[in-house]
Parts: sequence; C-alpha cells; structure tokens
Amino acid sequence: SNAAAHSLSGEPHLASTTFAPFLPSPPPGRTANLGFFAVVVAAAAPAAAAMLAAIARRSASALPKGGRSLATTSLTTANPSTKSVEFTYAQSLGNIPETKITRLPNGLTVATESNPNQQAATVGFWVKSGSRFESKTTNGTAHFLEHVLFKGTKTKPQKDLETQIEALGGSISSYTSREQSAFFAKVLASDASKAAEVLSDLLLNPEISDASVNSARDGILREAEVREGLKADLVFDHLHGSAFQSSSLGQTVIGPKTNVESITRADLLSYKDEVFTPDRIVLAASGGVDHDALVKVAEKYFGSLKASESKPTVLKPTFVGSDLRARYDELPAAHVILGVEGASWTNPDYWPLAVAQFVIGSWDRNLPGGSKMSSRLIADVQKDNLLTSFSAFNIAYSDTGLFGVYGVSNQRETLEEVSHVIQQEWHRLAMAVTDAEVFRAKNQLKASLLLGKDGTTAAAEDIGSQLLTYGKRITPWELDGLIEAVKAADVARVAAKYIYDKEVCLIGYGPVEALQDYTRIRGAMSPIYW
Repeated sequence: SNAAAHSLSGEPHLASTTFAPFLPSPPPGRTANLGFFAVVVAAAAPAAAAMLAAIARRSASALPKGGRSLATTSLTTANPSTKSVEFTYAQSLGNIPETKITRLPNGLTVATESNPNQQAATVGFWVKSGSRFESKTTNGTAHFLEHVLFKGTKTKPQKDLETQIEALGGSISSYTSREQSAFFAKVLASDASKAAEVLSDLLLNPEISDASVNSARDGILREAEVREGLKADLVFDHLHGSAFQSSSLGQTVIGPKTNVESITRADLLSYKDEVFTPDRIVLAASGGVDHDALVKVAEKYFGSLKASESKPTVLKPTFVGSDLRARYDELPAAHVILGVEGASWTNPDYWPLAVAQFVIGSWDRNLPGGSKMSSRLIADVQKDNLLTSFSAFNIAYSDTGLFGVYGVSNQRETLEEVSHVIQQEWHRLAMAVTDAEVFRAKNQLKASLLLGKDGTTAAAEDIGSQLLTYGKRITPWELDGLIEAVKAADVARVAAKYIYDKEVCLIGYGPVEALQDYTRIRGAMSPIYW
C-alpha cells in the first residue's frame, strides 16, 4: 500500500487513482492469492496496470513514467467512437449519448440521456425546493413533505404503491438539500415510463392526511436523533448557521425540533402549492430511456398546470465572520472547521477554487499510504500528529458558497496548532502554489467529477441538478475545458480574493478548549512575512 501511494504521488496522471489491495478467501484446500485493484479514468488504465504489475514485483523502480494526453478545447460536439476500448481520453469525452432537452409551455423541463445498450434506467423529478426557500417558522417543511409523499396517493394507498414498485423490480429514493429536492426510481429500461407515471402521481396527488403527517413526524424525529450522532453533518450544519446568520441558507434541512413537532397538513399543502410548480421542476432520466415517451408522460400529468405567477424570492446571504464552539470534553475527538465565503455555481471563480480544494487535498490516517501523498498540509499535520483526518471542501450554492477545511483530532493538546497550519497552507496558495501541484489537482478534480457520473442514477442526478442550476447540462468535454483552463496564477488569484484578509468562520465541537482565540485566528488571515 505504501509503495502504491509513493508511486501515485510521483505520477500526476495517476494522482486520482483509487487503489486497494485485496485478499480473497480461497476455496478449501487451495492457497490464498493477494491481489490489487485500481479505479482510474479510462485513458490511464494501461499506466495503472503497469503500476500494479510493478507493485506485484515489489519493484517501485520499474514503474512507467509519463502522462496521458489531455483534452483540447477543439472538441465541441459529441463524436461517439465505434471502438469499444481503443480511444484516447479526449475522444472518450465525446463518446457519450446526447442529452435531449424539451421544455413544455408551462416551464417544466424534460431532459434525458438515452443509451439503448443499457438494460436499466433511472428516472426522476428534481425540484427547486429545500430549506433555502423556507422561513424560520416553516423551516423543515420541504424535508417533511418528502417523507409524506411516500405515504401513498389519492388513488393508491401506501401498500398498493409499494406493491406496484416491487412489481416493476425497481426501487424509489429521494432526498432534500438546501436548494433541491429529488424523487427518483431505478428500474428496468422497459419500465421507465411506468416509473415516471408513478412518480408523477406521487408529486401531484399525494394523500396528505393527518395520519400520514403524524407517521412521518415520528420518523423525522428519529432521523434527527440519529443525525445528532453524525458529527460531520452536525458541524457543517453549525457552519451554515454561523456563517449565514439571519439567512434561510443558514437553516438546517430537517428544521428545528419545535417546527417538526408543529408542522401541519395545511402547512405541507401550502408549501407544495407554492414551490412544486412546473417551472421549478425537471424530469430527468438516464439509461435505456425513450425521450419522446417521457415527454408524453410529462404532458399527460403536468401539461395542464400553470407556471407560478409569483416565485419565492431569496436574498443573497451575508457571510459573517464568527466563532461557534460547543465544548464536550467527554467526546473522544474534536471536530474543527475553518471556512470562508466561496463562489456560487455560476461564478467563474468556482473552478479555480475547486482546483485549490484538491491542491489542499484530503487525508485519513487509517487509509494506507497516507504519508506518501503529495499535499503539503498532509505533511504538516502528520509531522506533529495534529489531525487524524481532514478534507478540504468547496460547497457552492446559487449565489454564494463556502470554502474551507474540516479536520478531526484526538490530540486535544495540539489543537492550538491546527488553525495555524491550515491558514499557513491557505496563504501558500496565494503566494507560492506550483504548476505541478495545480496539474495534479486538476487531474484529481477531473477524475472525481467524471467517475462520479458513472451509472444511470449518477447521470440522472447530474442532469437534473445541472438543469436547475445552469439551465443546461455541462458536457464532459466542457467540464474538462473549464478545469484545464485553470492555471497556477488563477489559483493564487482566487486564494488572494477569497481567503487573504477575509472574514473567517470557526466551528469547534468536542474537546476544543485548546483551540486558538478567534481574535488571533482572524488576525492570522492577513499575516506579514518578513
């Protein structure tokens, strides 16, 4: 494992590889075989295979050198390859099905990526809904509504609904975030239109009774109790609440307990009528789907609806430099976040900040080979055993964002140094980031985004979210071009613009007595180097 990590840190084209050894259980009477596997972008497969072979021979010096070719901005249209394996990375970006988009007169959007070679399909509805569009008194309504919608419809009770989905051999899932809600199903390709009809019935004709509301309320309260134990989720909720005070973006998705206990059937119906309008809905699908058939489903169920005359308005939140600490000395580990205001999805600075995120990187002491990774911050936190894990983040919303580092430490005595090493790395980005670091970070970012689109569900989510965010789908070659255009100077520019001498939000949870005073941390956002 250490040999693999060392190899990866020296090979920029393999920097985003997911590597792991495995030891399968042998049949009776047979010896076990140790193996290795890696997940890489397609064009890096030959280099990854050579790397694994070299590791198997225990000879790091035998690893091949050299990189892969990068995509160019000259590729502007889809160009499906007739070959199954032999194509370059640049060609593979165009070797994708077309994303077809149809907009109904009332504003509802149908967007599909059809691949007749796939036997499965994911179809769903993405709605511009969430805690961002709620007031203090209604906070939690979108998440509550998500739970109630699965309690049945006016024509099908919950039991019949579940039986119908099981008969299709599929599964239904949903989620609610701060700016989007999603309801989707994964089924056989031949049942995609049927699944779309089931979901349409759920959204348009839910049976919201007092009994279903009370049943959902019990489940949400249990979910809230479970979430209290998920410290990573908890501290990020604190980050939003502290950084975006007095703003709906600072509200949690579940909402406060008092709201969950008081939300009524009338509240849910009012929110649904206000927010679930066709101009705020995208019907997205991927896999073996028929675009025209899904358009007919949308017209059948949603065609008679009118677009909303008044849209819910949200104001751009003001980022507040702040310090929030919840001290619990009995907990085994301290959770710390340092965050600054970032860029929105549509801000051109989003992509340099995304590259900066991967320059800082992420690390977990329990993962193999961590000491050999290339991030400067990893070396700093390991040297003095400051953190057990950390991850840089770049969270974007429609009009703002959050950029920072989240770390976990079981060394409460050394917490004073944690903010120092993070801020030191931030300032290095603004002053001394190198071309090699940016090259490696760009490849890691590309692999993270492209590998994350693998599968019908990931592709459908990508389509639905991007149509709500951008009004279009960003193709893989466009994505590659946006990332490839980022240079070291761009990373330094956004680091100076968004980090240097800017307001900072500090979140501490657990045994955090030793954290530096906030005044010192804010002062260190604009250091003077002699």
